Amino acid sequence: MKMVTLYAVMLGTALAGSCCLAASANAAGGACVECHKKQNPGLYQQWKNSKHGQQGVSCLDCHKAEKGDADAFTHHGALIATLVTPKDCSQCHPKEAEQAMHSYHANAGEILESADAYMAHVAGGEPVAITGCENCHGAKVKIDPNAPNKLSRKTWPNSGIGRINPDGSKGACNACHSRHSFSKAQAREPENCGKCHLGPDHPQKEIYEESKHGIAYAAHKDKLNLNKDRWVVGKDYYEAPTCATCHMSATAKQPASHDVGGRISWTLRPPISKHKDNWKAKRANMEEVCLNCHQQRFVDGHYYQYDATVELYNEKFGKPATAIMDMIKKKGLLEHKADFANDIEWQYWELWHHEGRRARMGAAMIGPDYTWWHGIYDVAYNFYFKFIPEARRYNDPEVNAYIDNLLTKDNMHNWVNKSTDELKKAIRSGELQKVYEELFKKNM
Repeated sequence: MKMVTLYAVMLGTALAGSCCLAASANAAGGACVECHKKQNPGLYQQWKNSKHGQQGVSCLDCHKAEKGDADAFTHHGALIATLVTPKDCSQCHPKEAEQAMHSYHANAGEILESADAYMAHVAGGEPVAITGCENCHGAKVKIDPNAPNKLSRKTWPNSGIGRINPDGSKGACNACHSRHSFSKAQAREPENCGKCHLGPDHPQKEIYEESKHGIAYAAHKDKLNLNKDRWVVGKDYYEAPTCATCHMSATAKQPASHDVGGRISWTLRPPISKHKDNWKAKRANMEEVCLNCHQQRFVDGHYYQYDATVELYNEKFGKPATAIMDMIKKKGLLEHKADFANDIEWQYWELWHHEGRRARMGAAMIGPDYTWWHGIYDVAYNFYFKFIPEARRYNDPEVNAYIDNLLTKDNMHNWVNKSTDELKKAIRSGELQKVYEELFKKNM
C-alpha cells in the first residue's frame, strides 16, 4: 500500500471509491456548491482547489447531519450541521481520527477545569476566557437555547484543538487542517502550530525560530517539498525539519501519526517535570527522527544536556518552591482565601508556569536564549529575590527553617553566602561544577 503522509491522509488523496464520492454525486451537494460560489466566493475557491474539491467531495459529504443530532437543522431542504467534528471526518479517515481523538491535542479542552481557566475567569472575565483560552484549547460547544439546533455564539466559532463537540467527540481537525482548503503545505509549516504554541508560558514557536532548525527552515523553506503527498524526512526533504517532522510526520521506519505525544519523553508542563509513561520507547521514536540528520553521538549528547537541564530545574527550583508553597497552604498562612488573591501564588505560578517552562522547553528544542535568559535566569531571580522573601514575610518558624537550611546547607544554593572571589575560584577549579554532576547521571 502506498505510504500516505500525516497531512496528505486528511486531504482526501485516498478517497477514490469511498462512501464520500457516492454522497457527493447527489444533486443537493451540487446545489450547495452553486449557492456558496455566489454567497461565499473565497470559501468556494478554497474548497474548489483543495483535494476535497478535486476528488468531488461536496459540502454535504462533510456537513450532512442525521436526524436527532443536537446541532442538526434544515437548510434549503437538506439536514445539515455547521460543525464538522473528528467523528464526521472519521467516515473517510478512521485511523487518523482515532489517533487524533486519543492524543494530547484532543485532551487540550481539559483546561476548562484547570487553574489556567480559573485565573482567566476571576482575574479577567468570561469574554477573555472565551477569546483567549478556549480558542486555542477548545470550548465545550453548546446549542443556543434561543435558536434550537443552532450553535451558541459564545462557543462558536471555535477551532480549538481540544474542542468538546455535541456528538461527544473531542478535538477539531480544522485546528491544523484549515478549512476549506486543507492545504498539506500549511499543515506542515511551523507557523501553523504558532497559533497556540507561543507566548510566555509555552514559546515553542519562538524557540524553534531561534534554533538551528528554525534558521535552516527559514533559509530552505522552498526546498522542503511541502506539497508532496509522500513526505518522508531524509527522502523527500532533508534541509530542515518543521514541528511536524519531529512530532508527527513519517520517517523511513515510522509512519505518520496524529498522536503528537508518541515521541515526547518528558512532560514539561507541571511545576515538577516527570517522565512520560513508556518514555524510553517514546524517546527512541524521537531519536530515530533525529538520526536522519545527526549521528548517534550528537543525539546522545543533546539528550544528556537536555535531561540535566530539566533535572536542574526540578531539583534546584521546582521541588523547593513547591515544598514551600505546600507548607504555606497547609498551615493556612495565606491572607486571602481565593486562589491567586495572594502575591506569593503569582510568584510561584510564574516561576514554574512561565519561566520554568521556558527553560525546559528551550533545552528540549535547542533554544539557548530561552533556556537561560528567558528561562533559568528569570527562575533564579524570582526564586531568590521575590518568592523566598515573600515566603519569609509570613514569619512561620517551619517555613523559615526550611529556607535557612536550603540556603546554608544545600550546595546548589549556599553560593549566596560566599564571596565572589571564592565562587570564581570554585568555577575555575571545577569544584562548583561538581555540585551538578549527579544531575547528568540521573537519566543515563
